[in-house]
Amino acid sequence: MIESYSFGSMTITGQSHRNDLKIIENKIVGNWWRREGHALYAQDIDDILYASVETLVVGTGAYGGMKVTAEAAQAIEGQGISLVAVPTKEAVSIFNSLHAQGKRVAGAFHLTC
Repeated sequence: MIESYSFGSMTITGQSHRNDLKIIENKIVGNWWRREGHALYAQDIDDILYASVETLVVGTGAYGGMKVTAEAAQAIEGQGISLVAVPTKEAVSIFNSLHAQGKRVAGAFHLTC
């Protein structure tokens, strides 16, 4: 589903995205803003928490600059969703692999730092 990623840019099904984004149930939610730019809180992913997903793959940025807060991790796990939080390049690979396996996977991707 995700064709490519490089610092600040992601291509999904032929469309280039230059802002952080989420993928939920095969839909792209672009221009994703968080409460704090380099921290992920539960309110930043409310839509994912209530979606029908098994796994949430969080791309923490090219250098892992975005951190998943304990509060967000607890909310994710509380919904029975597995959490994978890794730098975005690795997250893209994991997301694509799970998607190809037919898993119900969502993604939340920080495209820069």
